[in-house]
Amino acid sequence: MSNFPSAGALSKPRVRFAPSPTGYLHIGGARTALFNWLFARRNGGSFILRVEDTDAERTKEDSVSQILSSLSWLGITWDEGPGKDGPKGPYFQSQRRDIYRKYAQRLLEGGNAYRCYCTPEELGRRREEDRKLGRAPRYDGRCRHLRDAERTRLEAEGRKPALRLMVPDSGVTLVEDLVHGPVEFENGLIGDFVIAKSDGFPTYNFACVVDDALMGMTHVIGADERRSNTPKQIMMYEALGFAKPVFAHVPMILAPDRSKLSKRHGATSVEEFRDAGYLPEATINYLAYLGWTPGDESELVSLEQMAERFSLESVSKTPAIYDTGKLTWLNGRYMREVSLERLVDAAIPVLLKAEVIPPDPSGDEMARVRDVLAAVRDRVKLLNDLPDAVGYFFKDDLTYDEKGFRKLFTKPGVAGLLRDARSTLARLSVFNVETTEAAYRDIIAAKGISGGELIHPTRLAITGRTVGPGLFEVMALLGREKVLDRLDTAVSLIDRGAGPK
Repeated sequence: MSNFPSAGALSKPRVRFAPSPTGYLHIGGARTALFNWLFARRNGGSFILRVEDTDAERTKEDSVSQILSSLSWLGITWDEGPGKDGPKGPYFQSQRRDIYRKYAQRLLEGGNAYRCYCTPEELGRRREEDRKLGRAPRYDGRCRHLRDAERTRLEAEGRKPALRLMVPDSGVTLVEDLVHGPVEFENGLIGDFVIAKSDGFPTYNFACVVDDALMGMTHVIGADERRSNTPKQIMMYEALGFAKPVFAHVPMILAPDRSKLSKRHGATSVEEFRDAGYLPEATINYLAYLGWTPGDESELVSLEQMAERFSLESVSKTPAIYDTGKLTWLNGRYMREVSLERLVDAAIPVLLKAEVIPPDPSGDEMARVRDVLAAVRDRVKLLNDLPDAVGYFFKDDLTYDEKGFRKLFTKPGVAGLLRDARSTLARLSVFNVETTEAAYRDIIAAKGISGGELIHPTRLAITGRTVGPGLFEVMALLGREKVLDRLDTAVSLIDRGAGPK
Protein backbone atom coordinates (compact mmCIF):
# COMPACT_ATOMS: atom_id res chain seq x y z
CA MET A 1 0.00 0.00 0.00
CA SER A 2 1.27 3.49 -0.83
CA ASN A 3 2.31 5.85 1.94
CA PHE A 4 1.27 8.68 -0.35
CA PRO A 5 -0.64 11.34 1.63
CA SER A 6 -4.12 12.39 0.64
CA ALA A 7 -4.93 15.97 -0.33
CA GLY A 8 -6.34 16.63 3.08
CA ALA A 9 -3.55 14.96 5.05
CA LEU A 10 -1.71 18.22 5.66
CA SER A 11 -3.31 21.05 7.59
CA LYS A 12 -2.80 24.64 6.45
CA PRO A 13 -1.17 23.75 3.12
CA ARG A 14 1.13 26.14 1.30
CA VAL A 15 0.84 26.27 -2.48
CA ARG A 16 2.21 28.61 -5.11
CA PHE A 17 1.81 29.98 -8.60
CA ALA A 18 5.15 30.81 -10.19
CA PRO A 19 4.77 32.48 -13.61
CA SER A 20 7.64 33.45 -15.88
CA PRO A 21 7.28 37.10 -16.95
CA THR A 22 7.74 36.45 -20.65
CA GLY A 23 4.35 37.71 -21.83
CA TYR A 24 0.71 38.01 -20.87
CA LEU A 25 -0.97 35.64 -18.42
CA HIS A 26 -2.15 32.70 -20.53
CA ILE A 27 -5.48 31.13 -19.64
CA GLY A 28 -3.66 27.88 -18.84
CA GLY A 29 -1.52 29.70 -16.29
CA ALA A 30 -4.54 31.53 -14.91
CA ARG A 31 -6.37 28.23 -14.49
CA THR A 32 -3.35 26.76 -12.65
CA ALA A 33 -3.24 29.81 -10.38
CA LEU A 34 -6.97 29.45 -9.73
CA PHE A 35 -6.75 25.77 -8.77
CA ASN A 36 -3.88 26.53 -6.37
CA TRP A 37 -5.83 29.44 -4.88
CA LEU A 38 -8.98 27.35 -4.47
CA PHE A 39 -7.03 24.51 -2.83
CA ALA A 40 -5.44 26.93 -0.37
CA ARG A 41 -8.73 28.61 0.50
CA ARG A 42 -10.61 25.31 0.79
CA ASN A 43 -8.06 23.94 3.26
CA GLY A 44 -7.27 27.06 5.25
CA GLY A 45 -3.81 27.39 3.73
CA SER A 46 -1.68 30.03 2.03
CA PHE A 47 -1.32 30.94 -1.64
CA ILE A 48 2.09 32.30 -2.59
CA LEU A 49 2.95 34.17 -5.78
CA ARG A 50 6.56 33.79 -6.95
CA VAL A 51 8.00 35.32 -10.12
CA GLU A 52 10.42 33.05 -12.00
CA ASP A 53 12.46 35.71 -13.77
CA THR A 54 15.88 34.05 -14.04
CA ASP A 55 15.73 33.88 -17.85
CA ALA A 56 16.99 37.39 -18.59
CA GLU A 57 16.72 36.97 -22.38
CA ARG A 58 13.02 36.10 -22.32
CA THR A 59 11.88 38.28 -19.43
CA LYS A 60 9.85 41.33 -20.45
CA GLU A 61 9.85 44.36 -18.21
CA ASP A 62 6.11 45.02 -18.32
CA SER A 63 5.03 41.38 -18.03
CA VAL A 64 5.21 41.30 -14.24
CA SER A 65 2.76 44.19 -13.87
CA GLN A 66 0.49 42.67 -16.52
CA ILE A 67 0.45 39.29 -14.76
CA LEU A 68 -0.25 40.87 -11.37
CA SER A 69 -2.99 43.03 -12.91
CA SER A 70 -4.62 40.02 -14.60
CA LEU A 71 -4.63 37.96 -11.40
CA SER A 72 -6.09 40.87 -9.44
CA TRP A 73 -8.76 41.42 -12.10
CA LEU A 74 -9.79 37.77 -11.77
CA GLY A 75 -10.02 38.12 -7.99
CA ILE A 76 -7.05 35.84 -7.29
CA THR A 77 -5.22 37.40 -4.36
CA TRP A 78 -1.98 36.15 -2.82
CA ASP A 79 -0.94 35.88 0.81
CA GLU A 80 2.77 36.31 0.09
CA GLY A 81 4.53 37.62 -3.00
CA PRO A 82 5.09 40.89 -4.86
CA GLY A 83 3.70 43.72 -2.77
CA LYS A 84 2.99 41.35 0.13
CA ASP A 85 6.32 40.51 1.71
CA GLY A 86 6.44 37.49 3.95
CA PRO A 87 9.00 35.51 5.92
CA LYS A 88 10.01 33.31 2.98
CA GLY A 89 11.02 36.01 0.46
CA PRO A 90 12.32 37.43 -1.71
CA TYR A 91 9.65 36.33 -4.16
CA PHE A 92 11.51 37.17 -7.36
CA GLN A 93 13.99 34.49 -8.42
CA SER A 94 16.33 37.11 -9.83
CA GLN A 95 16.83 38.26 -6.23
CA ARG A 96 17.65 34.75 -4.98
CA ARG A 97 20.82 33.95 -6.94
CA ASP A 98 23.01 33.74 -3.83
CA ILE A 99 20.62 31.12 -2.44
CA TYR A 100 20.89 29.01 -5.60
CA ARG A 101 24.69 29.25 -5.61
CA LYS A 102 24.77 28.00 -2.03
CA TYR A 103 22.71 24.89 -2.81
CA ALA A 104 24.50 24.23 -6.09
CA GLN A 105 27.76 24.21 -4.15
CA ARG A 106 26.21 21.80 -1.64
CA LEU A 107 25.33 19.38 -4.45
CA LEU A 108 28.81 19.71 -5.93
CA GLU A 109 30.58 19.10 -2.65
CA GLY A 110 28.30 16.21 -1.78
CA GLY A 111 29.13 14.40 -5.01
CA ASN A 112 25.59 14.71 -6.35
CA ALA A 113 26.55 17.14 -9.12
CA TYR A 114 29.52 17.75 -11.38
CA ARG A 115 30.92 20.34 -13.76
CA CYS A 116 30.18 19.80 -17.44
CA TYR A 117 32.38 21.53 -20.03
CA CYS A 118 30.53 20.41 -23.17
CA THR A 119 29.70 23.30 -25.51
CA PRO A 120 26.22 23.86 -26.96
CA GLU A 121 27.59 22.89 -30.40
CA GLU A 122 28.96 19.58 -29.10
CA LEU A 123 25.72 18.79 -27.32
CA GLY A 124 23.77 19.62 -30.47
CA ARG A 125 25.84 17.25 -32.58
CA ARG A 126 25.36 14.42 -30.09
CA ARG A 127 21.61 14.98 -29.96
CA GLU A 128 21.50 14.79 -33.75
CA GLU A 129 23.47 11.52 -33.67
CA ASP A 130 21.04 10.08 -31.15
CA ARG A 131 18.13 11.01 -33.39
CA LYS A 132 19.76 9.42 -36.44
CA LEU A 133 20.26 6.21 -34.47
CA GLY A 134 16.67 6.25 -33.25
CA ARG A 135 17.63 6.89 -29.65
CA ALA A 136 15.94 9.35 -27.30
CA PRO A 137 18.41 12.23 -26.89
CA ARG A 138 20.10 12.23 -23.48
CA TYR A 139 23.41 13.40 -22.10
CA ASP A 140 26.02 10.64 -22.22
CA GLY A 141 27.72 11.60 -18.96
CA ARG A 142 31.18 12.07 -20.46
CA CYS A 143 32.08 14.88 -18.01
CA ARG A 144 30.90 12.93 -14.98
CA HIS A 145 34.33 11.49 -14.11
CA LEU A 146 36.75 14.10 -15.45
CA ARG A 147 40.09 14.29 -13.69
CA ASP A 148 41.48 17.53 -12.33
CA ALA A 149 44.01 17.78 -15.15
CA GLU A 150 41.27 17.47 -17.75
CA ARG A 151 39.21 20.16 -16.07
CA THR A 152 42.22 22.45 -15.97
CA ARG A 153 42.83 21.90 -19.69
CA LEU A 154 39.22 22.59 -20.61
CA GLU A 155 39.10 25.74 -18.51
CA ALA A 156 42.33 26.91 -20.15
CA GLU A 157 40.45 26.72 -23.46
CA GLY A 158 38.05 29.29 -22.04
CA ARG A 159 35.21 26.86 -21.40
CA LYS A 160 32.84 27.80 -18.60
CA PRO A 161 31.21 24.77 -17.01
CA ALA A 162 27.58 24.13 -16.35
CA LEU A 163 26.51 21.97 -13.41
CA ARG A 164 24.73 18.66 -13.93
CA LEU A 165 22.94 16.46 -11.42
CA MET A 166 24.03 12.82 -11.35
CA VAL A 167 21.06 10.66 -12.30
CA PRO A 168 21.01 6.90 -11.61
CA ASP A 169 21.60 4.86 -14.76
CA SER A 170 18.95 2.31 -13.78
CA GLY A 171 15.83 1.98 -11.73
CA VAL A 172 12.73 4.16 -11.75
CA THR A 173 11.53 7.34 -10.09
CA LEU A 174 7.97 7.12 -8.83
CA VAL A 175 5.75 10.18 -9.09
CA GLU A 176 2.68 9.96 -6.90
CA ASP A 177 0.13 12.30 -8.44
CA LEU A 178 -3.11 13.37 -6.77
CA VAL A 179 -4.84 13.68 -10.13
CA HIS A 180 -3.29 10.88 -12.21
CA GLY A 181 -2.18 8.42 -9.54
CA PRO A 182 1.29 6.79 -9.44
CA VAL A 183 3.46 7.09 -12.55
CA GLU A 184 6.94 5.57 -13.00
CA PHE A 185 9.75 7.17 -15.00
CA GLU A 186 12.83 5.19 -16.09
CA ASN A 187 15.97 6.89 -14.80
CA GLY A 188 18.05 5.63 -17.71
CA LEU A 189 15.95 7.71 -20.12
CA ILE A 190 16.44 10.95 -18.22
CA GLY A 191 20.22 11.36 -18.15
CA ASP A 192 22.28 13.80 -16.11
CA PHE A 193 20.57 17.15 -16.49
CA VAL A 194 21.78 20.73 -16.09
CA ILE A 195 20.94 22.46 -12.81
CA ALA A 196 23.01 25.62 -13.33
CA LYS A 197 24.02 27.07 -16.69
CA SER A 198 27.51 28.22 -17.56
CA ASP A 199 26.55 31.82 -16.78
CA GLY A 200 25.64 30.80 -13.24
CA PHE A 201 21.89 31.10 -13.66
CA PRO A 202 19.87 28.18 -12.26
CA THR A 203 17.66 26.08 -14.49
CA TYR A 204 13.94 25.85 -13.92
CA ASN A 205 13.92 22.47 -12.17
CA PHE A 206 16.72 23.38 -9.77
CA ALA A 207 15.47 26.86 -8.83
CA CYS A 208 11.88 25.82 -8.30
CA VAL A 209 12.87 22.91 -6.05
CA VAL A 210 15.09 25.12 -3.90
CA ASP A 211 12.37 27.76 -3.70
CA ASP A 212 9.52 25.34 -3.06
CA ALA A 213 11.48 23.66 -0.28
CA LEU A 214 12.67 26.85 1.40
CA MET A 215 9.25 28.48 1.06
CA GLY A 216 7.61 25.46 2.69
CA MET A 217 5.39 24.31 -0.15
CA THR A 218 3.34 21.31 0.91
CA HIS A 219 1.71 20.75 -2.48
CA VAL A 220 2.88 21.51 -6.01
CA ILE A 221 -0.15 21.85 -8.28
CA GLY A 222 1.01 22.42 -11.83
CA ALA A 223 0.14 21.96 -15.47
CA ASP A 224 0.04 18.47 -16.95
CA GLU A 225 2.57 19.43 -19.62
CA ARG A 226 5.13 19.87 -16.83
CA ARG A 227 4.65 16.36 -15.46
CA SER A 228 7.80 15.11 -17.23
CA ASN A 229 9.82 17.56 -15.09
CA THR A 230 8.58 16.05 -11.84
CA PRO A 231 10.95 13.03 -11.66
CA LYS A 232 13.87 15.42 -12.08
CA GLN A 233 12.53 17.54 -9.25
CA ILE A 234 12.07 14.51 -7.03
CA MET A 235 15.72 13.58 -7.66
CA MET A 236 16.67 17.11 -6.69
CA TYR A 237 14.69 16.96 -3.45
CA GLU A 238 16.41 13.69 -2.56
CA ALA A 239 19.89 14.96 -3.43
CA LEU A 240 19.39 18.09 -1.33
CA GLY A 241 17.79 16.22 1.55
CA PHE A 242 14.57 18.21 1.33
CA ALA A 243 11.14 16.77 2.20
CA LYS A 244 9.11 16.25 -0.96
CA PRO A 245 5.75 18.00 -1.44
CA VAL A 246 2.63 16.34 -2.74
CA PHE A 247 2.34 16.65 -6.53
CA ALA A 248 -0.77 17.15 -8.64
CA HIS A 249 -0.92 17.86 -12.37
CA VAL A 250 -4.07 19.42 -13.79
CA PRO A 251 -5.19 18.61 -17.35
CA MET A 252 -4.07 20.53 -20.41
CA ILE A 253 -6.36 22.97 -22.20
CA LEU A 254 -6.73 22.03 -25.86
CA ALA A 255 -8.26 23.80 -28.83
CA PRO A 256 -11.66 22.63 -30.14
CA ASP A 257 -9.87 20.42 -32.70
CA ARG A 258 -7.84 18.94 -29.79
CA SER A 259 -4.65 20.55 -31.04
CA LYS A 260 -2.38 22.70 -28.89
CA LEU A 261 -4.09 25.96 -28.04
CA SER A 262 -2.65 28.92 -29.94
CA LYS A 263 -3.50 32.45 -31.08
CA ARG A 264 -5.26 31.12 -34.16
CA HIS A 265 -8.00 29.78 -31.88
CA GLY A 266 -8.84 33.25 -30.55
CA ALA A 267 -8.03 35.02 -27.31
CA THR A 268 -5.66 33.01 -25.12
CA SER A 269 -4.64 35.52 -22.45
CA VAL A 270 -6.56 36.95 -19.53
CA GLU A 271 -5.83 40.46 -20.77
CA GLU A 272 -7.42 39.66 -24.14
CA PHE A 273 -10.58 38.42 -22.42
CA ARG A 274 -10.74 41.59 -20.34
CA ASP A 275 -10.23 43.80 -23.39
CA ALA A 276 -12.88 41.85 -25.33
CA GLY A 277 -15.50 42.80 -22.75
CA TYR A 278 -15.78 39.71 -20.57
CA LEU A 279 -16.59 40.11 -16.90
CA PRO A 280 -14.04 38.68 -14.44
CA GLU A 281 -16.86 36.74 -12.75
CA ALA A 282 -17.65 34.92 -16.00
CA THR A 283 -14.00 34.42 -16.93
CA ILE A 284 -13.04 32.86 -13.60
CA ASN A 285 -16.20 30.71 -13.66
CA TYR A 286 -15.27 29.48 -17.13
CA LEU A 287 -11.64 28.78 -16.19
CA ALA A 288 -12.74 26.70 -13.21
CA TYR A 289 -14.90 24.53 -15.46
CA LEU A 290 -11.89 23.75 -17.68
CA GLY A 291 -11.04 20.55 -15.85
CA TRP A 292 -13.21 20.76 -12.72
CA THR A 293 -16.89 20.50 -11.89
CA PRO A 294 -18.60 21.62 -8.67
CA GLY A 295 -20.38 18.29 -8.25
CA ASP A 296 -23.88 19.47 -9.16
CA GLU A 297 -25.69 21.16 -12.02
CA SER A 298 -24.54 24.65 -11.09
CA GLU A 299 -23.61 26.90 -14.01
CA LEU A 300 -22.86 30.18 -12.27
CA VAL A 301 -20.46 29.65 -9.38
CA SER A 302 -18.72 32.46 -7.51
CA LEU A 303 -15.13 32.30 -6.29
CA GLU A 304 -16.38 31.86 -2.74
CA GLN A 305 -18.65 28.98 -3.76
CA MET A 306 -15.81 27.35 -5.70
CA ALA A 307 -13.53 27.55 -2.66
CA GLU A 308 -16.18 25.81 -0.56
CA ARG A 309 -16.49 22.90 -3.00
CA PHE A 310 -13.06 22.50 -4.60
CA SER A 311 -10.99 19.34 -4.27
CA LEU A 312 -8.15 17.94 -6.34
CA GLU A 313 -9.94 14.59 -6.41
CA SER A 314 -12.67 16.21 -8.51
CA VAL A 315 -10.22 17.52 -11.13
CA SER A 316 -10.44 15.67 -14.43
CA LYS A 317 -7.59 13.53 -15.77
CA THR A 318 -8.47 14.29 -19.39
CA PRO A 319 -7.67 17.48 -21.31
CA ALA A 320 -10.19 20.31 -21.20
CA ILE A 321 -11.51 21.75 -24.47
CA TYR A 322 -11.36 25.51 -24.99
CA ASP A 323 -14.70 26.90 -26.15
CA THR A 324 -15.16 30.67 -26.36
CA GLY A 325 -18.79 30.12 -27.33
CA LYS A 326 -19.45 28.68 -23.87
CA LEU A 327 -17.57 31.57 -22.27
CA THR A 328 -19.61 34.14 -24.21
CA TRP A 329 -22.85 32.41 -23.25
CA LEU A 330 -21.73 32.35 -19.62
CA ASN A 331 -20.81 36.02 -19.78
CA GLY A 332 -24.29 36.82 -21.10
CA ARG A 333 -25.74 35.05 -18.06
CA TYR A 334 -23.59 37.15 -15.76
CA MET A 335 -24.54 40.34 -17.61
CA ARG A 336 -28.16 39.54 -16.78
CA GLU A 337 -27.68 38.28 -13.25
CA VAL A 338 -25.01 40.36 -11.51
CA SER A 339 -26.33 43.25 -9.48
CA LEU A 340 -27.16 46.36 -11.46
CA GLU A 341 -24.61 48.30 -9.40
CA ARG A 342 -21.90 45.80 -10.36
CA LEU A 343 -22.87 46.03 -14.03
CA VAL A 344 -22.75 49.82 -13.93
CA ASP A 345 -19.25 49.74 -12.39
CA ALA A 346 -18.03 47.41 -15.14
CA ALA A 347 -19.78 49.31 -17.94
CA ILE A 348 -18.67 52.86 -17.13
CA PRO A 349 -15.04 52.47 -18.37
CA VAL A 350 -16.31 50.90 -21.61
CA LEU A 351 -18.86 53.67 -22.21
CA LEU A 352 -16.31 56.36 -21.40
CA LYS A 353 -13.77 54.88 -23.80
CA ALA A 354 -16.40 54.75 -26.57
CA GLU A 355 -17.36 58.38 -25.75
CA VAL A 356 -20.97 57.36 -25.25
CA ILE A 357 -21.10 59.28 -21.99
CA PRO A 358 -19.12 62.41 -21.07
CA PRO A 359 -16.04 62.36 -18.82
CA ASP A 360 -16.94 62.81 -15.15
CA PRO A 361 -20.66 62.10 -15.63
CA SER A 362 -23.00 63.90 -13.24
CA GLY A 363 -25.26 62.19 -10.77
CA ASP A 364 -28.22 62.54 -13.15
CA GLU A 365 -26.19 61.10 -16.01
CA MET A 366 -25.14 58.15 -13.85
CA ALA A 367 -28.77 57.55 -12.89
CA ARG A 368 -29.64 57.54 -16.59
CA VAL A 369 -26.85 55.04 -17.33
CA ARG A 370 -28.23 52.81 -14.61
CA ASP A 371 -31.76 52.93 -16.01
CA VAL A 372 -30.60 52.30 -19.57
CA LEU A 373 -28.41 49.35 -18.56
CA ALA A 374 -31.36 47.84 -16.70
CA ALA A 375 -33.32 47.99 -19.97
CA VAL A 376 -30.68 46.50 -22.31
CA ARG A 377 -28.75 44.04 -20.10
CA ASP A 378 -30.83 41.05 -21.22
CA ARG A 379 -29.88 41.66 -24.85
CA VAL A 380 -26.08 41.85 -24.67
CA LYS A 381 -23.43 39.23 -24.03
CA LEU A 382 -20.30 41.34 -23.68
CA LEU A 383 -19.47 44.66 -22.10
CA ASN A 384 -18.10 45.71 -25.49
CA ASP A 385 -21.61 45.26 -26.94
CA LEU A 386 -22.92 48.05 -24.72
CA PRO A 387 -21.77 51.17 -26.65
CA ASP A 388 -23.73 49.99 -29.67
CA ALA A 389 -26.66 48.76 -27.60
CA VAL A 390 -27.12 52.00 -25.64
CA GLY A 391 -25.77 54.59 -28.07
CA TYR A 392 -29.16 55.84 -29.27
CA PHE A 393 -30.13 56.71 -25.70
CA PHE A 394 -27.25 59.17 -25.39
CA LYS A 395 -26.53 60.41 -28.93
CA ASP A 396 -28.88 62.45 -31.08
CA ASP A 397 -27.50 61.50 -34.50
CA LEU A 398 -29.21 58.23 -35.42
CA THR A 399 -28.01 55.80 -38.03
CA TYR A 400 -30.93 53.76 -39.36
CA ASP A 401 -30.73 50.04 -40.01
CA GLU A 402 -30.72 49.91 -43.85
CA LYS A 403 -32.74 46.75 -44.22
CA GLY A 404 -35.28 47.95 -41.69
CA PHE A 405 -35.51 51.35 -43.41
CA ARG A 406 -36.30 49.76 -46.78
CA LYS A 407 -38.81 47.36 -45.26
CA LEU A 408 -40.65 49.67 -42.86
CA PHE A 409 -40.34 53.24 -44.09
CA THR A 410 -41.29 52.54 -47.69
CA LYS A 411 -44.71 51.08 -46.88
CA PRO A 412 -47.68 53.19 -48.00
CA GLY A 413 -49.27 55.11 -45.15
CA VAL A 414 -46.40 54.69 -42.66
CA ALA A 415 -45.70 58.43 -42.53
CA GLY A 416 -49.33 59.13 -41.66
CA LEU A 417 -49.27 56.53 -38.88
CA LEU A 418 -46.17 58.10 -37.37
CA ARG A 419 -47.74 61.59 -37.59
CA ASP A 420 -50.83 60.40 -35.75
CA ALA A 421 -48.67 58.71 -33.13
CA ARG A 422 -46.62 61.87 -32.72
CA SER A 423 -49.72 64.00 -32.19
CA THR A 424 -51.16 61.58 -29.66
CA LEU A 425 -47.90 61.38 -27.68
CA ALA A 426 -47.58 65.19 -27.65
CA ARG A 427 -50.97 65.52 -25.95
CA LEU A 428 -50.23 63.14 -23.07
CA SER A 429 -50.24 64.85 -19.68
CA VAL A 430 -47.92 62.17 -18.29
CA PHE A 431 -45.28 60.52 -20.42
CA ASN A 432 -44.28 57.09 -19.09
CA VAL A 433 -44.42 53.39 -19.94
CA GLU A 434 -48.08 52.99 -19.03
CA THR A 435 -49.43 56.09 -20.76
CA THR A 436 -47.49 55.65 -24.00
CA GLU A 437 -48.53 52.01 -24.25
CA ALA A 438 -52.19 52.90 -23.63
CA ALA A 439 -52.03 55.63 -26.29
CA TYR A 440 -50.61 53.23 -28.85
CA ARG A 441 -53.18 50.56 -28.05
CA ASP A 442 -55.93 53.13 -28.67
CA ILE A 443 -54.42 54.11 -32.06
CA ILE A 444 -54.06 50.47 -33.09
CA ALA A 445 -57.66 49.69 -32.13
CA ALA A 446 -59.09 52.81 -33.78
CA LYS A 447 -57.32 52.14 -37.07
CA GLY A 448 -57.93 48.40 -37.02
CA ILE A 449 -54.28 47.55 -37.68
CA SER A 450 -51.91 45.03 -36.14
CA GLY A 451 -49.64 46.22 -33.36
CA GLY A 452 -46.55 45.63 -35.44
CA GLU A 453 -47.69 48.03 -38.17
CA LEU A 454 -47.24 50.93 -35.75
CA ILE A 455 -44.75 49.60 -33.18
CA HIS A 456 -42.07 48.46 -35.65
CA PRO A 457 -41.74 51.72 -37.62
CA THR A 458 -41.87 53.69 -34.37
CA ARG A 459 -38.97 51.67 -32.97
CA LEU A 460 -36.93 52.31 -36.11
CA ALA A 461 -37.78 56.00 -36.00
CA ILE A 462 -36.70 56.58 -32.39
CA THR A 463 -33.77 54.13 -32.10
CA GLY A 464 -32.58 53.45 -35.66
CA ARG A 465 -32.95 49.73 -34.83
CA THR A 466 -35.46 47.02 -35.55
CA VAL A 467 -34.89 45.18 -32.27
CA GLY A 468 -34.28 46.24 -28.70
CA PRO A 469 -35.93 46.52 -25.30
CA GLY A 470 -39.69 47.05 -25.00
CA LEU A 471 -40.76 50.03 -27.10
CA PHE A 472 -42.63 51.81 -24.32
CA GLU A 473 -39.75 51.36 -21.90
CA VAL A 474 -37.49 52.91 -24.57
CA MET A 475 -39.89 55.83 -25.01
CA ALA A 476 -39.97 56.52 -21.29
CA LEU A 477 -36.19 56.42 -21.06
CA LEU A 478 -35.72 58.71 -24.07
CA GLY A 479 -38.30 61.20 -22.83
CA ARG A 480 -41.10 62.99 -24.66
CA GLU A 481 -39.00 65.68 -26.35
CA LYS A 482 -36.49 63.28 -27.89
CA VAL A 483 -39.21 60.86 -29.03
CA LEU A 484 -41.19 63.63 -30.75
CA ASP A 485 -38.08 65.05 -32.44
CA ARG A 486 -37.10 61.65 -33.77
CA LEU A 487 -40.59 60.93 -35.07
CA ASP A 488 -40.51 64.30 -36.87
CA THR A 489 -37.16 63.45 -38.45
CA ALA A 490 -38.37 60.04 -39.63
CA VAL A 491 -41.56 61.49 -41.15
CA SER A 492 -39.53 64.13 -42.97
CA LEU A 493 -37.19 61.49 -44.43
CA ILE A 494 -40.14 59.37 -45.58
CA ASP A 495 -41.94 62.35 -47.15
CA ARG A 496 -38.81 63.34 -49.04
CA GLY A 497 -38.17 59.79 -50.19
CA ALA A 498 -34.71 59.96 -48.66
CA GLY A 499 -32.73 56.82 -47.92
CA PRO A 500 -31.19 55.73 -44.62
CA LYS A 501 -28.30 57.76 -43.32
